[in-house]
Amino acid sequence: MSRISLGLVKALRSQSLQARSTWQLRQDALPALLQTRRFFGWSSNSGDDGKKGDVPESTGTSESSTDERQSGRKSKRTSAAAQEGAIVPVKQDGHLRKDSSGFEPVCMALPLFGRPLFPWHNQLIQITSPKIAKEILSLTENSKKMTHIGFFLRKSMPNELPKEGEEEDLLPSAKLEDMSGEDPMEVLHNVGTIGRVAQAVPVWSPKDGEVVAVQMLVQGAGVVRLEKVLNKGPPLQVQIAQITPEEWDGKDEMVRATMNETILTVQEIMKVSSSFREHAQYVNQSLQQRNARVQPDAVLDATNPLDKLRLALELLKKELEVAKLQQKISNQIEEKMSKNQREFMLREQLKSIKKELGIDKDDGSETILQKFKERLEGKEVPKEAKEAIDTEFEKFANLAKESQEYQMTRNYLDWLSSMPWSVYSKDTFDLKKAREILDRDHYGLADIKDRIREFIAVGVLRGSMQGKILCFVGPPGVGKTSIGKSIAEALGREFYRFSVGGLYDVAEIKGHRRTYVGAMPGKIIQCLKKVQTSNPLVLIDEVDKIGRGHHGDPSSALLELLDPSQNSAFMDHYLDVAVDCSNILFVCTANVLDTIPGPLLDRMEVIRLTGYDLQEKMKIAEQYLVPNAMVEVGLKQKKAEVAEEVEKSEDAKPQEPEPEPEVKAEPKQLKPEVKAEIETGAIESLIRWYCREAGVRNLQKHIERICRKLATKVVEKWEDKSQGTSSKDTDATGDAIDPSKSEVIELRVDEASLSEYVGKPVFTSDRLYEGQLPSGTVTGLAWTAMGGSVLYIEATALARRRSDPDKPATAPPMLAVTGQLGNVMKESSQIALLVARRQLQARGKDGFFEEHELFLHCPEGATPKDGPSAGVTMTTALLSLAMKKPIPTDLAMTGEVSLNGKVLAVGGIKEKTIAARRAGCKTLIFPEANRRDFDELPKYLQDGLNDLVAPSPSEFHLHFAFDRGLLIEG
Repeated sequence: MSRISLGLVKALRSQSLQARSTWQLRQDALPALLQTRRFFGWSSNSGDDGKKGDVPESTGTSESSTDERQSGRKSKRTSAAAQEGAIVPVKQDGHLRKDSSGFEPVCMALPLFGRPLFPWHNQLIQITSPKIAKEILSLTENSKKMTHIGFFLRKSMPNELPKEGEEEDLLPSAKLEDMSGEDPMEVLHNVGTIGRVAQAVPVWSPKDGEVVAVQMLVQGAGVVRLEKVLNKGPPLQVQIAQITPEEWDGKDEMVRATMNETILTVQEIMKVSSSFREHAQYVNQSLQQRNARVQPDAVLDATNPLDKLRLALELLKKELEVAKLQQKISNQIEEKMSKNQREFMLREQLKSIKKELGIDKDDGSETILQKFKERLEGKEVPKEAKEAIDTEFEKFANLAKESQEYQMTRNYLDWLSSMPWSVYSKDTFDLKKAREILDRDHYGLADIKDRIREFIAVGVLRGSMQGKILCFVGPPGVGKTSIGKSIAEALGREFYRFSVGGLYDVAEIKGHRRTYVGAMPGKIIQCLKKVQTSNPLVLIDEVDKIGRGHHGDPSSALLELLDPSQNSAFMDHYLDVAVDCSNILFVCTANVLDTIPGPLLDRMEVIRLTGYDLQEKMKIAEQYLVPNAMVEVGLKQKKAEVAEEVEKSEDAKPQEPEPEPEVKAEPKQLKPEVKAEIETGAIESLIRWYCREAGVRNLQKHIERICRKLATKVVEKWEDKSQGTSSKDTDATGDAIDPSKSEVIELRVDEASLSEYVGKPVFTSDRLYEGQLPSGTVTGLAWTAMGGSVLYIEATALARRRSDPDKPATAPPMLAVTGQLGNVMKESSQIALLVARRQLQARGKDGFFEEHELFLHCPEGATPKDGPSAGVTMTTALLSLAMKKPIPTDLAMTGEVSLNGKVLAVGGIKEKTIAARRAGCKTLIFPEANRRDFDELPKYLQDGLNDLVAPSPSEFHLHFAFDRGLLIEG
């Protein structure tokens, strides 16, 4: 008997249930009931025997022989029960009916599931039918003697039992004990056991306090035969007959030999199976102690003692074989496992079990290898890579699945087999189509479009297009990243983008070593695996912001990838085989070139993207930004969607419409037709006073903001009209309103209402000085990453205090520079002071700079400023201050001056010209070396400008400006 069952029996025997209260009985019985249910399984009335251990569940080995010996009587009883159909009361005067010999021929019967009740055995049985439970409790309480019940095993388990792994309720369905819908003579075994109810514990419902089940401790008293069914119940009432076992001779050699073999078998099971050792030891001791008086009654159906022993021995032999097989499997596993590898043990046990049953399958290595080989079919793998793959295939086939190298080798083969060896996408050799795609997605960018057309033209003549490295440099928002997708579409190549901004680990480019945990190839190998072609377009974004850390210099790692003479055999640390990257078209983007390392920049073809001027921004906004924003917020539909709806409506029109019956239905509320427009003046004002950046990203944000507010107004008007239509059925003229007719809502954004959508202007004026400039103030031009801007230079002076006013000042001139200027501009100011002193001395007006304290300032001091293009402007400001001659308001200049007065070329001519035009400057002074840049400007930027170009590299002759009347009035 299990420990749980023994504990419950001791608890029931140690105290009288009748002397305890109902609440105490419930508290004591319910935990024991739950424990026994968890231990014995789900069966509602199965339990454990109290003295001899587990009894085999299958006792049907003698069923065929018993049926043959009793076939005649069985048929007679079945027919008799069907003919008579006798039904007698369950009770007579409060007691079960008895015969004269003391044996009870009529008793209550209960079906058992899975395990029978044996004579001389104690068993816990649970009844879940409330009606039967109440009847049993009534019998045990009213009867002064022991209550006897017949227990018969079912031939098959009922279908109502829950499936394995399925949760069950506390009390199973009472249908398991209900035999009213079945023929007990056919369902139950004819031979059973009459048992005495030693104790009965009720189980109450927590809701209404009614008895819903009973837990019984039953002792097997004898073997009986089911004769007749008197009442199907519930409870089932039957007529039984006592079976007297045949007497056996204790000196019979066959019986004694069988008995001894049974004991030896039990002892062998104890030696082999540790799980049955404690249980079998108890049974063995019981057999040895009671061998003189024990009856061989382990099998109910058999009446001959020798037959009983043989059948019991047969069951034990089967159990012994199972125990030996389990021990064999356990011994095989213990040789391969360590103490802390429980999961490994379970897997090996499963494998051994499958092997013993003959259903062992391969561990999957062959299937994985076959999958890798299928990937390589049709690919021309290079010789070096082919040798590495074959070596890894042979290695992987001999590795155990539990080996540490198994998963590492599998991942390595996965990457090698997934690479697009010699797989190329077909290039598009169509200049016209490429031009259409580039013009469709981007406005302007003539240099880039021409370069792509040249690339395609070379490919047409050569028959193939080799990879190149293009570097787009320009301010943010001008379309550097987005044009990469358009180029890939124009060339018919796959597109892949990754950013190296802030990248500090070389392994991101070259990959990790395979020995590291979590090792992966670099970005370019990941790209080839994803696009599955060896000639994609790879966009390396933010190449000017690449980092450098303790893991190496990624910019140096890019040299091997981008160098045309090296990337034909690019070595990744993870793959460790050469990969041809020469057919990849690399496109890099950067904002500035200063932070790109020289060796890396040397391998790129730099194409500059200047900022957009007013006209270009107007075109971009009208052709791209405004229509796309209208579609995004739902104010308009795409042209493709509109055309598709028109086609569907035309196809849906019937040729001959059939008359439909008149049905009155409420008209549907249709969405109104919206006509939203942002006027050209509003867009121009938005660009001029809100979005002066070189790019169009900020302009796009403002346009989207305007469109969202327009969408809000449309919905508000629609809701107002819908509410007005529901409240009034007629309009102001008295005509009926038809809500099924869609209305038109017109919205227009003009320059006057622009502040209502985007707030007050960010820039109030392009000029710091609206009127005449004071002496010493000059309008300069500067280039920034966001575009061009106007930069004013202010110079002023204070007379020095001298002890003797008649003596000239001998101290050198001092210049104080403010405005958060960088080192380059501070040095330019010192050079400008020296050049200005020389120019003033040459004109006979020496002494001004020595007699005054000089101050040079650039307004907007909170903004850092630096660059080599302010020397001419600072020199002019100091000379204007010394000569007291103001500079014209519409004149702006740029250029760098050397120590000897040479004027040097500067950059950003287009951005500076745009800034000058925006500020209203009509006369521009550029170095002569920048005339080529000025001539390349669009015609609309040159119109209306007077370019006064300093004659570089000659001296900075201010008389060139004097002759034009710029510094001298009149």
